Amino acid sequence: MFWTSYFLAVLAIALAWPVPILLSRAQWPARSPFTAMLLWQAIALAGGLSMIGAMLVYGLEPVGDNLLSGLRALAGMVFNNAPTTDLGFWHIFALSAAALLTAHLVFTLLLTYYKIQRQRRRHRELLDLLASPSADGPGTVVLNVDSPVAYCLPGGARSVTVLSDGLMAALEPAELRAVLIHENAHLSQRHHLLLWAFAAWRQALPWLPTTRLAQESVNSLIEMLADDVALKTESKATLIKAIAIVASGSPTAPATRLAFGEPGLPDADPSQPGATGGTGSAGTTASRVSRLLSPQPPLPDALRAAVLAACVLLLALPTALLLVPGLLG
Repeated sequence: MFWTSYFLAVLAIALAWPVPILLSRAQWPARSPFTAMLLWQAIALAGGLSMIGAMLVYGLEPVGDNLLSGLRALAGMVFNNAPTTDLGFWHIFALSAAALLTAHLVFTLLLTYYKIQRQRRRHRELLDLLASPSADGPGTVVLNVDSPVAYCLPGGARSVTVLSDGLMAALEPAELRAVLIHENAHLSQRHHLLLWAFAAWRQALPWLPTTRLAQESVNSLIEMLADDVALKTESKATLIKAIAIVASGSPTAPATRLAFGEPGLPDADPSQPGATGGTGSAGTTASRVSRLLSPQPPLPDALRAAVLAACVLLLALPTALLLVPGLLG
């Protein structure tokens, strides 16, 4: 397993640094946001698997020819009081680091989920006090504020889309339909789950610049996916005007602070998973409008297939290296 550990380490470094940087600068994701979203997920999963796997394989190299046999031998040492003389200092160090990193990632994922759920619960309580039902449907409520605000609050059967009086007064009926379709697309496509996962990744590894790039890219892609749903029934001109009106809201307005949570939480802004949708960052808004004003053809089928094959390979390669005995020696 000697070469396996080094290959996994190289793969982890590539997926943690140059690959996300190149992908975040690429232009093609706007042409196929769903395909790009799959690739970002594959990079994150394969990167974490390679990072932890490299340390595990190196630590278990003296006692097994693959991950499973090594773990069985390690379990025998722990539970049967077998001698650990086969494991040197650096092997034990690598195993300890792998265990700590795994625990850290899982703990951060659960902690982020807890914070999001707590924020949504408080948010929903505030909406019960400050918002009134909308005539546009049972899943829509209206805030009595002048700033243009639109976002959705996920919660299963209790999911709700929130609009403001200021937004409804500024929008034409077709524009309002585009906003509602866009926000409902976030809910139906479960975009909050993606935001949760990438927010947790960034919280777990804040020192890694690519976690920020990944989160920003995913935030932008989910907005494009929701725009594509709205374009099935509304025109580009209608959607562009609606985006501009929603984005004109002041980010410091009280309504916006209510909509997007409390300062200090990792999901306390429109691009985070507490409340999904909204205006997003200025960069995201600019990307969306530019994409609509200068539309590019979708990626050819051959290129989409190549990206999907790369996703499968990214997940299959580290898995095979960990489980197949002697694959790299």
